[in-house]
Amino acid sequence: MQKDAYTLILEAIEAGTYKPGDRLVESELAERLGVSRTPVREALQRLETQAMLTRDGRSLIVASLDHNQLAELYAVRTELEGLAARLAARHATDEEIRVLQSMVAEDRQLLGGDPRGLSRANKRFHRQIHLASHNRFLVQQLDLVHRSMALMANTSFAAEGRDEVALHEHAEIVAAIAARDGEAAYQALKKHISQAFETRLRVDAGELRLR
Repeated sequence: MQKDAYTLILEAIEAGTYKPGDRLVESELAERLGVSRTPVREALQRLETQAMLTRDGRSLIVASLDHNQLAELYAVRTELEGLAARLAARHATDEEIRVLQSMVAEDRQLLGGDPRGLSRANKRFHRQIHLASHNRFLVQQLDLVHRSMALMANTSFAAEGRDEVALHEHAEIVAAIAARDGEAAYQALKKHISQAFETRLRVDAGELRLR
């Protein structure tokens, strides 16, 4: 199925092709995507409505998150992700649990030198937990949260030492889900998101270096 202009632009933002502060020009996007300017214009308007883009004079630029917005985003993400883990412990099928376990094992191969690859793997891992919650309304809300996460210029996996710790946290989350321990899964995932937020704050404050 051919992707529409909205999806293509959103994926480009999520992939870091367009970063916070980058200007998006309708004509250039139309040429790059191989479509007419009308669907690009409609896509840009939609992304602006969703606060993914912001106005700088007459131009549209990829939005960025200030400190307060980042804190608000992580506060919501922490609770929703924790709830997804709790529900996954209750509703995940044996097959879904095995997929999560295999993801943790496979992601270890990316340790040490591929923060972007780990970031993509991390998104897949969290998405799998969302789906394993078997709650479509929660999945929809988490999709919105993760869309806003694309407005952060760097992944916390790029911070020195974070990748190995994060994968250990993933293993703890999956172990709790596999044990059908909803409370442990909830707490493990909340701790994981809290640690990611702390890492990001320390990077922003200059306490940690990016690889």
